Amino acid sequence: MSAKPPRARGILSVMFALLLSACASAGPATAPAASGLDPKAPAAIPAPGPGQEVAVFAGGCFWCLESDFDTMPGVVHTTSGYAGGRVVDPTYEQVVTETTGHREAVRVVYDTAKVDYAGVLDWFWRHVDPTDAGGQFCDRGESYSTAVFPVDAAQAQAALASKKQVEATLGQPVATLLMPGQRFYAAENYHQDFHETNPLRYRPYRMGCGRDARVAEVWKGRL
Repeated sequence: MSAKPPRARGILSVMFALLLSACASAGPATAPAASGLDPKAPAAIPAPGPGQEVAVFAGGCFWCLESDFDTMPGVVHTTSGYAGGRVVDPTYEQVVTETTGHREAVRVVYDTAKVDYAGVLDWFWRHVDPTDAGGQFCDRGESYSTAVFPVDAAQAQAALASKKQVEATLGQPVATLLMPGQRFYAAENYHQDFHETNPLRYRPYRMGCGRDARVAEVWKGRL
């Protein structure tokens, strides 16, 4: 896998992009190949089981958002992918051109006995910068901008109420779009659980992108 395209701005962003490229000697196929999966094939999308529901969000780099949701109590499974665009069965190479309309997204399967949709929404808001309309952190462009993809009318209503509450909490407009009725496409196998399969690339990327520092700044005193 090539490093994430250098859409980041500033000298530090460029330096970290180069670092990621240098750290990529193992290639994208390392973990998927070991499991017998085609690294460049779309990942399987698991169906929710009894008592489970699905939520879909875009929050910048899907490596990072997937990692954040993997630590949430009640989450059963996460899948990195693409949503909100015009192209059927998009590939990573297409999405990074910023011409498909897709955002990097994460599909979350959660146990409704442990957490409800409002709780999942709250977790999402507090792991992104919802005030940024141009991307997230060092990653710029539509494919990195935030969005909520309600899967039904109840989720759409809850998402709207939640967005209004976040605006009241932050005291400023929220740039995150609510985009119901959008299909989710799984990303390639080599993107799945990237924080676990490629930690030597993931950790410097996340630190260099400034994600955690910015989230702490936005939500200071409100977490």
